[in-house]
Amino acid sequence: MKSLEHVVPPLDTGPCSSVGRGHSVPCGKAAVVGLQCGMEWARPQYSHQEINRSGKVIANALAHEDEVDRALEIINNWRSSHAYPLAIFQAQLRAKIRRLNLESTIAQRIKRLPSITRKLKLFPKMKLSQMQDIGGCRAVVSSCIEVRKLVNSYKNSYSPHFLHEEYDYIQKPKSSGYRGIHLVYRYSSASKPAYKNLRIELQFRSARQHAWATAVEIVDHFTRQALKSSQGEEDWKRFFALMGCAIALREKCPAVPETPSERHALRKEIREYERKLRFIERLDTYRAIFEPPPFIRKQKPQIFLLCLDLEEQRIEADVYKDAQLEEAFEDYAKAEKRYQGDRWDIVLVSVKSLSALRRAYPNYFLDTSLFMKEVKRAIR
Repeated sequence: MKSLEHVVPPLDTGPCSSVGRGHSVPCGKAAVVGLQCGMEWARPQYSHQEINRSGKVIANALAHEDEVDRALEIINNWRSSHAYPLAIFQAQLRAKIRRLNLESTIAQRIKRLPSITRKLKLFPKMKLSQMQDIGGCRAVVSSCIEVRKLVNSYKNSYSPHFLHEEYDYIQKPKSSGYRGIHLVYRYSSASKPAYKNLRIELQFRSARQHAWATAVEIVDHFTRQALKSSQGEEDWKRFFALMGCAIALREKCPAVPETPSERHALRKEIREYERKLRFIERLDTYRAIFEPPPFIRKQKPQIFLLCLDLEEQRIEADVYKDAQLEEAFEDYAKAEKRYQGDRWDIVLVSVKSLSALRRAYPNYFLDTSLFMKEVKRAIR
């Protein structure tokens, strides 16, 4: 796999944060744009026609190796080019969080190549150049009330960027049980025309909504399903739809479509599916298996390279300081070549601390305590 993973240096006060300063984000043959702080950022080097054609190639299992190599070069440049606007949006998000005085966990990522490929296969008519979540930033706050405060702060204040789409999955939950609010912006800046109209998706969730989404990802990892994309076994899909409704009612929000809104009937059905799937037992086992290696707990790194072995149910991890960004990218590329196939999930993440990593990416450390509490509450 010739892809770059989703490392974007965390920003505390804006794009000139000390994290990542002075380093180049590897981007193949991509040209770079320099910032005042000395950091270099990839910018788009290919036409939308070439990008869309490359998307078709990687979604085609019969594509020739030479075609795939060229397609990966183009796609990696396209992915990397979203890093700069994503960094700007994350800085703005942190500023809003501070002004609103909210407790939050913020994470950002560039969409992984396997996720892009799956999405293009699932939606054959989709054009890669129009995919709205190549660059994404997420804020998890304590409640739905705070989610609304954050969304209103965006909608009621000036922004040079264009609000392209709004998806309110709290007021209108997905039938899968997923809830949250997404705002899709098109980047605009007179001083950085290279990035004009690149789309960045902002996701806002309550802590319970995030716990639900995390549990879905964990089950996807271990059962080899695609529940996150509304595909997979019917029993699992039904269980998560029911739990999505239970959490919605607890947050005094609209119920998930086609689930019981009467609490007694909802509790009875959740209890039946929990017993059938042995969900609590399974999740307890997963949590016991995946614990941060001791050498990680003793350090305060900026960057983690995580290799999740789904068959052996173990995790391999390397840690890097911010000055080792280039080394981390090199090791990531080696890991993707070494660990291929559905057995492995490789991720390179950059966060301020281990505790932030566990909150923002709990699917890798299986910190499922909040969702487990919600399940036990729902079946009591």
